[in-house]
Amino acid sequence: MSVDDRGELVIVATPIGNLGDVSQRAREVLATSQLIACEDSRHSGRLVKHLGIDGAHYVVVNEHTEADATRRIVEAIAAGQRVALITDAGTPAISDPGAVVVRGVIDAGLAVTSVPGPAAFVTALVLSGLPTTRFVFEGFIPRSGTDRAERLASIARDERTTIIYEAPHRIVRTLTDLSATCGGDRRVAVARELTKMHEEVRRGTLAEVASHFAATEPLGEFVVVIDGAPPSAPVDEATITGAIDDALAAGMSVRDAADTVSSMLGVSRRIAYDVALARRGPSGTSK
Repeated sequence: MSVDDRGELVIVATPIGNLGDVSQRAREVLATSQLIACEDSRHSGRLVKHLGIDGAHYVVVNEHTEADATRRIVEAIAAGQRVALITDAGTPAISDPGAVVVRGVIDAGLAVTSVPGPAAFVTALVLSGLPTTRFVFEGFIPRSGTDRAERLASIARDERTTIIYEAPHRIVRTLTDLSATCGGDRRVAVARELTKMHEEVRRGTLAEVASHFAATEPLGEFVVVIDGAPPSAPVDEATITGAIDDALAAGMSVRDAADTVSSMLGVSRRIAYDVALARRGPSGTSK
């Protein structure tokens, strides 16, 4: 049996707020699918009913059911059925368990296609007024501990525009932490209730926007778009030499000193190695 005869998984983007954003093709796929995979059948059932579709059959895909649900979906597709994968809002497989389903269907050698449409992080990015040429989507950052601190530090260093999702009860803390890590004057745009009646995009510095939401009850789901870090100043030869000397004085080998300084300063390992070799000298003693 060829792949074309075995059904397919269709990743279907749904509105992030305004039901008027549903596409005609999304409506047609949902109406003709034998099975709809979703996070919450009650929530998705309201959308399907709004579209005038009756008799839909659902399989729930969340962090607790994704393994069993993926097996059921693969079996349905292999039997020639069309399965539509949707999420509570936006494009499936972005910050939700849908990615597990897609991987499972691909690994089974079955067909996967998509109906493109809304995605909250893209909508927020284009509304932000911040650079869009290079950007990174971080989803939800860790809530606490070392992982959170490391992620915040990574965002602070990144020269690309960074986009994250955040819940209303954590938004003030996250903006405050970003302000402390990136600097209060870093530009940011915070979007909430996108495409809905009370849509808001608050633009300003991290300090200003953190202060605003600390004084105003945050409502709705949030997308935070953070300006990239300014370009790093070029590292001069004296800085590299000083760092190499410190590493060698600490007892590192030429190779280890080069690796350490290359990582620390973001310079070519070859450059760092050549400097380390020259500073160590042919006799193996530091100059």
